[in-house]
Amino acid sequence: MASDKSADSRQEGLENGIMCPIVGIGASAGGLEAFTQLLAHLPTDTGMAFVLIQHLDPTHASFLTDLLAKTTAMPVVEVRDGVEVMPDRVYIIPPNRELILVGNNLKLSARRQNRGRFLPIDRFFQSLATHRQHLAIAVVLSGADGDGSIGLAAVKAAGGITFAQDLASSKFGGMPEHAIATGCVDFILPPEAIAAELATISRHSYIARIPQHLLVEPVAIEDRNEQLAKIFSLLRTAKSVDFTGYKPATLQRRIVRRMALHHLERWDDYVRYLQTYPAELNELERDLLINVTSFFRDPAIFNALKNTVFAQIVAYKSPGAAIRIWVAGCSTGEEAYSLAICLLEYLEERQLQMPIQIFATDISEAAIAIARRGIYKLGMMGGVTRDRLHRFFVEVEGGYQIGKSVRDLCVFARQNLIADPPFSQLDLISCRNVLIYFGAELQKRLMPIFHYALKPNSFLILGTSESIGEFSDLFAPVDKKSKIYARKLAPRSPYLRFNSSERALEKVKPMMPIDEDSWSENDLHQEADRLVLDRYAPVGVTIDNDMNIVQFRGQTGNYLEPPRGKPSFNLFKMAKPELAVELRAAVHQARQQQAIVRQEGIQIETVNGVKTIAIEAIPFQIGTDARPYLLVLFQESAIAVEAAAPAIVQSKKGKQTAVDRENTRLLQELTTTREYLEAIIEEQSSTNQALQVANEEILSSNEELQSTNEELETSQEELQATNEELHTINEELNSRNSELNQINNDLQNLLSSINIPILMLDGELRIRRFTALAQQVFNLIPTDLGRPFSDIQHNISIPDLGESIEDVLNTLSTKEREVQDRTGNWYSLRIQPYRTIDNRIDGVTIGLIDIDTLKRNATLVEAARDYANAIVETVRQPLLVLDANLCVTRANQCFYESFELTPDRTERQSIFELEERVWDLPSLRSLLETILDRDTECQDFEMTQTLPDRSPRILLLNACKIKDDRQEHSILLAIEDITARRQAEAAIQDSLAEKEALLREIHHRVKNNLQIVSSLLSLQSNRVTDSQASAILQDSQNRVGAMAAIHEILYRAANLADLNFDEYVRNLVDNLFASYTIDRSAIALTVDVSAGINIDVDRAVVCGLIINELVTNALKHGFAGDRQGELLIHLLVSGEEILTLSVANNGQELPPDFDLRNIRSMGLNLVMSLIKQIKGELTVATGAMTVFNITFARASQ
Repeated sequence: MASDKSADSRQEGLENGIMCPIVGIGASAGGLEAFTQLLAHLPTDTGMAFVLIQHLDPTHASFLTDLLAKTTAMPVVEVRDGVEVMPDRVYIIPPNRELILVGNNLKLSARRQNRGRFLPIDRFFQSLATHRQHLAIAVVLSGADGDGSIGLAAVKAAGGITFAQDLASSKFGGMPEHAIATGCVDFILPPEAIAAELATISRHSYIARIPQHLLVEPVAIEDRNEQLAKIFSLLRTAKSVDFTGYKPATLQRRIVRRMALHHLERWDDYVRYLQTYPAELNELERDLLINVTSFFRDPAIFNALKNTVFAQIVAYKSPGAAIRIWVAGCSTGEEAYSLAICLLEYLEERQLQMPIQIFATDISEAAIAIARRGIYKLGMMGGVTRDRLHRFFVEVEGGYQIGKSVRDLCVFARQNLIADPPFSQLDLISCRNVLIYFGAELQKRLMPIFHYALKPNSFLILGTSESIGEFSDLFAPVDKKSKIYARKLAPRSPYLRFNSSERALEKVKPMMPIDEDSWSENDLHQEADRLVLDRYAPVGVTIDNDMNIVQFRGQTGNYLEPPRGKPSFNLFKMAKPELAVELRAAVHQARQQQAIVRQEGIQIETVNGVKTIAIEAIPFQIGTDARPYLLVLFQESAIAVEAAAPAIVQSKKGKQTAVDRENTRLLQELTTTREYLEAIIEEQSSTNQALQVANEEILSSNEELQSTNEELETSQEELQATNEELHTINEELNSRNSELNQINNDLQNLLSSINIPILMLDGELRIRRFTALAQQVFNLIPTDLGRPFSDIQHNISIPDLGESIEDVLNTLSTKEREVQDRTGNWYSLRIQPYRTIDNRIDGVTIGLIDIDTLKRNATLVEAARDYANAIVETVRQPLLVLDANLCVTRANQCFYESFELTPDRTERQSIFELEERVWDLPSLRSLLETILDRDTECQDFEMTQTLPDRSPRILLLNACKIKDDRQEHSILLAIEDITARRQAEAAIQDSLAEKEALLREIHHRVKNNLQIVSSLLSLQSNRVTDSQASAILQDSQNRVGAMAAIHEILYRAANLADLNFDEYVRNLVDNLFASYTIDRSAIALTVDVSAGINIDVDRAVVCGLIINELVTNALKHGFAGDRQGELLIHLLVSGEEILTLSVANNGQELPPDFDLRNIRSMGLNLVMSLIKQIKGELTVATGAMTVFNITFARASQ
């Protein structure tokens, strides 16, 4: 166990302050979905603050805040440096930054890496545990690495609550899996269930910090202590750990934490829960024994050990004596390994060789198991320098393992510091941050134990918040700041007390009931005798050798009565005062003489008057051991003295007789007393003499026993220490035997599962072990184990195999060669020395790898390479192969002919140095380097090459990354001379420019001619008086105008092949509205043409005429008589190459008998004819609006 000094003060500050609980949520890959699910199901009034730590790209801005703001009603903000945390808000970490909590503020810092890894979640969780204690909640969601697991354990140790997303709902299970593997996760749930559990926990008093007076049923201190005692009793019974002496405040906080996890508020409810679910006792014990430690914690202490403690320990050591250290409360082993490394460094610096024994103990079996393995995750290496990490650790999967040389120095075992005996003859005890969990009574019991375990001139190390207390007579301070103390010689040996195991009380068997039918004749006689004895026998008591009454016989109330004060069955204390002298004398004489003694004439006052009695003491013995008892009987005499006698008038003679009788009684009593006193004096004198002799013998024996006791104590200490060491070593050996068995099993399974022939020979070249495939290749059978290898007729065709094996043993070098078996299969034979763990050569290992397929493939590859070379030489296009340095490794004959070069001037030359560096262009250099670095391709890279006395050439380059026959990266560069093509293209472009100018002129002239025709039609219509003829001329004029508009747009367009249809439609409709003098305010026009639609001229003319006819019909018939309405024209893309032209209006509806198959209107017949020209389809929809839909292809087929 371990903690910080300021933990309790921070805890008190949290309880008295107003800080809200903070939920730290960490995620990486797949985290956005998990964040969204969790926040979407969270209430907005939990009173908690939520801080989201996501692995973000440091080079790009984050949109996480905007995305998550849509999923919750809580404010979602990106963290600014120093922002104060408020409840019911969500805070997002910005990119390329680290985030920690300081007090109640969030602090940003530059992004940093821990040995190449970026661990922002661990760093925030650790700060959250430090500054929020039990108000910290850690949640680990989807992610691919192990970030967050170390910080989550810190939150659990501080009393916080921890969550992990279940693997089934995680897109990437790496982070949740690492967190669960720590054993510190309280809840494993999907994000929706985590949100629900957070909402529930937020209402518990452990998190909500509800004041005691506001609770529904305030818990009385007495009741809480009673329930706490019950919990300790359950733990003591189930786990053999007594927490009674631990500090109650710490225990209560951790118990209430468990209550919060199970949604319980009352202590008695939790006690019942423990009784109902015994498994909860295991979890409670784990929480109460939280292990928090680290490597080289408080570096100043380890410097003090090197500078002060180790030097004095070594100075008092005799040659060959071991340095013995005990780490009490070692947790998961970091403290013990740190001390071992520190001591090894000290001895190495001073070139000393001394044995080291480090005993590390803890009450937690789980912690001891981790310590024995010695494997720690990367996040736990914070206090280890790079030099120590390289020297004393071995990198393994998932972290680092303590080197075997350090692990062999440390012996780990489970031990209860209070109940189990300690080690002895120790040079140093390290018990850091353990006493802070103990109450004052346990601390007082532990200090003498440490003093006993240490030898003279030894040291004790405590935690920074601990001290020796009142035991300054046992320890003296050496370094007060580092809490290092030296053992003092105590004036007397301290008293050691260990908890003894409780013994069960034997149950008294109940008395068997008496059955009436079981009575016999003997029972009848016994019952009759009992009645006679009760009626006529004298009363009395039976006493033992200590004068205690063991049996009453009859009614003894006249003679005995209970004493005042403390109850007692002692005969002399219960006897009435009048009987004291005679009773003592009779009992004493009977015990001394072992005979019956009777005292008579004893007067005693009763309720019925004064009576004269006799006392008789009868000794007897019973049992096989002849235990002595005494029967004391009280008998009344025949003469009684009446109480009223003094009032009766008697004669003088009668008075004299009474006086004589009283004198006689007094004289008898005096004689009895004298005899009793003389016997007492004589016995006392004899006893004194015997005691004096016995005292002298005792004094002599005491000296001998004292000497023997000292020797026995020394032997006992040595035997006890040896026994503990043997027990600890035995546990360690058992653990290592289990590891060796596991390793042996792994080796057996490995050899049986690998598909490679392996043969192991010992130092005398006898067969030690072989795999199943080796059995076939070397012609072996199981009984060949131990046989000389030279006796085996193997199937490998290699005559000098024996000589090769001998050569490997002599040179200690590995030999490898290709061999064939008798069937012709090829193998790679590898012979290497067999090295033991102590680097001793003890034979050879022979391995065969089947390379038959590789050999055959190599032949095929060689043939393929020759085939490819032939193709390259045949291609009539210049080709180059460049290596990773952009030097020419090969060129085909066409290249040499095209560029008038020779192989000696080309190969092994940089491409940029060929032909007077005409290839040295920055763009070409950058292109080729990019192909090598990014594994990309280049197509159609154009460059112009100019040589003196030659006309410029235009080259087109294509390049790709390939692997040559040595599997090295190269570039295949294909070169094409396109100078003639570019010249032809330029001539074509000039010709097209001339044609385009001619087309523009044609369009201009056609447009002018159409305008003249339109003007003539207009003049003609003005002269015609017939309305029908005038309308026909008007329609013809509009059609001519529609065609003229297209030529107008084409004349002004930059591209004659396509035209802007949106502009054309709007101009056309505007002309129609003007032609029919339509009030634009009466008819709402909507024109919607999809952006970027350009269609060829022929289809544009047809579409324009169709729109002209349909809009003309709508204006003339649909909106006749100044009818108001809406006119819609849409041209939309309904497929990749399909257009839909829609003309709709909500004017006068079509006649009920309207039929597209029987059209009389000239305009609609014209529309149908035009649609056929463009191979389109027409559909008509009627209703609120009349819609004409024409579907056709964008371009002519």
